[in-house]
Amino acid sequence: MFIGWDWATETHDVTVMDDTGKRIDRWELTHTEEGFAKTLARLRKHGDPADLPVAIETTRGLAVDRLLAAGHPVVPVHPNAFHAMRARWGASKAKTDAGDSMKLADYLRTDGHLLPRLEPTEPATLDLQALTRQRADHIEARIAAVNQLAALLDEHWPGGKAVFGKLDSDIAQAFLERYPTPASAAKLTAGRLETWCKRRGYCGKKPGSVLIERLRSAPTAASRLSETVVEHLIRVQVQLVHGIRATIRALDKAITEATATHPYAPLFATLPRIGTISLGQVIGEIGPLLERAQTCEQLIAEAGVVPVTRASGKSRTVAFRFATNRRARVALTTFADNSRHGSQWAAKIYDDARARKKRHPHAVRILARSWLRVMWACWRTGTCYDPDIHQANNKINTTADAPLAA
Repeated sequence: MFIGWDWATETHDVTVMDDTGKRIDRWELTHTEEGFAKTLARLRKHGDPADLPVAIETTRGLAVDRLLAAGHPVVPVHPNAFHAMRARWGASKAKTDAGDSMKLADYLRTDGHLLPRLEPTEPATLDLQALTRQRADHIEARIAAVNQLAALLDEHWPGGKAVFGKLDSDIAQAFLERYPTPASAAKLTAGRLETWCKRRGYCGKKPGSVLIERLRSAPTAASRLSETVVEHLIRVQVQLVHGIRATIRALDKAITEATATHPYAPLFATLPRIGTISLGQVIGEIGPLLERAQTCEQLIAEAGVVPVTRASGKSRTVAFRFATNRRARVALTTFADNSRHGSQWAAKIYDDARARKKRHPHAVRILARSWLRVMWACWRTGTCYDPDIHQANNKINTTADAPLAA
């Protein structure tokens, strides 16, 4: 039997098909506990869950989790690939929920042997992945909030933006909380500002005379809003930035604790210039790929650091890989870029790529491929990365340390 599951946020459509292409059963379920419970029970009437693979156009979500928990093999189908196959069921490429679940079941019946199955990920890895992904979302939210604060200051009080270099720093946030409008800072002097900074642990090493000059030399705003409204706008935006920074600190603490107890952490903790957060991101994003990859080349492709080659006859093109796990690529390339500052081996790979006229992002992806091969070896052998036994690394270091010929 083959099952096609067309999912949505409120209703789902399920089709059961036999190996001849005949539709055996089909029903619609609501996105409720009763709907899922009845559907899983109805599927069990068609056989053992382990013998009933399910094709669905997603890799995560409640439906996927419930199917995996029930013991069904889940075959994720990329929406683009499925859309490209619609012509086989009719030139019009018509789309309905019932039709899509039938087509998914038929696609699984005819091409299922070519499609990878979704393997359950280590729970600790899923936990770390969720934490690091939420942190990345909050980083984006912080950037947006700081940009909004900068826009407010540009319009209503440019001097408040000019005093300190980073608007999301502790000292800048405290300053804007205390002096949210030009009028509130009108009586500030170099001495008062310097004393205020010392009380708040300012470590920028800029004297009060420099800071007050930044404040006074900024252009004067010509805002038509009342001072009360400007104060309210800026205070609220400062509170938003402060709140997001607090959530990021809380996530950093949770990621640190989760990484410290993760079974994969010792394998990669000794990689050069990999901090705790970066280690958590690498484990959370690359860990699931390692768990399901059959070969190192498959791992490299799924991480998105190898191009796509299209060759036909005399035509051959090599293009950037867009269809990939983008979060995994970001986590990996961020580490790879940092590693070249702490490893001669990594620096040489990057520098050689740049010497071949590769742009910085391309050179970093080339380096990331090399690190993935190292991670693959560590993963498969259960050996922690050790630069002292890394043969390629030792060869580079030996060459670098060798005395120059006379």
